[in-house]
Amino acid sequence: MPYFKDEAELRSIIGMLYDRVKVDAKIAPRIRDGKIIVQFRYTEPFGVVTINAAAPPTQPNAFYDVDWGENPSLKPHVEMSMKADVAHQFWHGKVNLMAALTRRQIIAKGPIPKILKLLPAVEPVYAIYPELLREIGRADLIIS
Repeated sequence: MPYFKDEAELRSIIGMLYDRVKVDAKIAPRIRDGKIIVQFRYTEPFGVVTINAAAPPTQPNAFYDVDWGENPSLKPHVEMSMKADVAHQFWHGKVNLMAALTRRQIIAKGPIPKILKLLPAVEPVYAIYPELLREIGRADLIIS
């Protein structure tokens, strides 16, 4: 059974995570300094989210913008496609990115080295995600 029942739940939970991270003074500047636009395309359930760290942020208190939905005017440098369950496991620190790319659990289009440079920046998110799930009453989604 998938972790997220529908697109609204995926967007709500993962959206809260991305919203928290984009304003985090320890994590977000390191992502912003990558000057990259990354689009995550999720399936089962469907969802599209774009991290725009290449342009100055327009969202309040953010170091970069996070936008949900298709945006044809914004061309990502890297596109990462995966099942939403893989993203959920990744944010728990349970998915090795290189192994997932090799096994095609994650399909990347664009310069993969740019994404790999961001890995050290996002590692602290592995601790934030389970905390967030507890805070919103979704401890049932925590992977131990």
